[in-house]
Amino acid sequence: MWASILVASFGTYIEKLIGYMLPHRMLERESIRRMTGLLPISLLAALVAVQTFALNQTLVIDARVFGLGVAVVALMLRAPFLVVIIVAATSTAIVRWLGWLP
Repeated sequence: MWASILVASFGTYIEKLIGYMLPHRMLERESIRRMTGLLPISLLAALVAVQTFALNQTLVIDARVFGLGVAVVALMLRAPFLVVIIVAATSTAIVRWLGWLP
């Protein structure tokens, strides 16, 4: 386990170092700017999907899916981020408490 942590840490360090060594003109390309702008969004979406629909190595549909749906609705209504988190967590807790979904 420690070996994988050290390898990942070293890889991250090398990636950052390469980023500093790239020529400035390369980073100003429109395609690179678009990609780097969208990369955090796609990583966050992947993290949300894995945390919502996965339990160990299995696909699950439980109260977290309901909470995610409530969060999407709150975001569409332009609710502040803190309100989205509170509403999603509360709705998930209520659904679990009522026993509608595990």
